[in-house]
Formats: sequence, C-alpha cells, structure tokens
Amino acid sequence: MTPVRERTLHADEVNVGEELPELEIPLTRTLIVTTAIASRDYQDVHHDPQLAIDRGSPDIFMNILTTNGLVGRFVTDWAGPGAVITGVSIRLGAPNYPGDTMLLSGRVEEVTSRQVRLSVRGANSLGDHVTGTVQLTLPARRPAP
Repeated sequence: MTPVRERTLHADEVNVGEELPELEIPLTRTLIVTTAIASRDYQDVHHDPQLAIDRGSPDIFMNILTTNGLVGRFVTDWAGPGAVITGVSIRLGAPNYPGDTMLLSGRVEEVTSRQVRLSVRGANSLGDHVTGTVQLTLPARRPAP
C-alpha cells in the first residue's frame, strides 16, 4: 500500500518525468457493490451478478464514479492534503471485475507555476481500465526553513 503524504508537495518539488508511486487496489465484490451504492448508482450491473450476466457481462463491474474517486485518491495520496484537483479527464477501458487487482500508476507531464498535469493509468489483468490526465494546483514553493 502506498503511504499517504501528510505534508502537501509544493510545485517547486515536482519534476516533469517524475513517476508517482504505484497503488494496488484489490477489486473485491464488497468494494464494487458498496462504492456503487455510496455513489448512488443503483444500476443492477454493479451489484447483482445474475442480472449482470443476463446483460452480457461475466460478473458485476465497477462504476465510473468509483474509478474517478480512486484516481483522485491516488493523486492526492501522492500530492498531499492541500493539493486541489482542478480537472480530471479519464477514459474507461477494460472493466474492473471482482477478484482482480487494479494497479494505478502516474507520471508528471507538466509543471507551470502552481499547476501540475499528471498522466494516470489503472490496469487490471484484462488491460487498461482507466487512462487519462489529472490537473492539480499545489502551493507555489516550499517555505524557507
């Protein structure tokens, strides 16, 4: 498990090309069902295995709201509690099914003043579940000691 940063990074501490520590998310049935319900997504394909199968899926699968939340968690765990996410642009690919694992990874693509743009990727055994970019604002520079 990737540690959660207690102190917010400052923009002058971030470098283009820097890789974020990977975050492994076990895809349990409980995670998929409870996060769908918590995000008020009551579509049966996110909680009822037989109805998901009847609709052509091999099992229930994670909803996009949960994926978006996990991407946000991944980024703020790295950047710290004072980071402000100002934009998220993600695309879903392979579904996240119970019993698999999603590995989130990321890279710093651009740093301008206080703005940081990251590329993110979440992959499971079927391929890329989520790809995209996250834009965030960090404090400008680290205070002098």
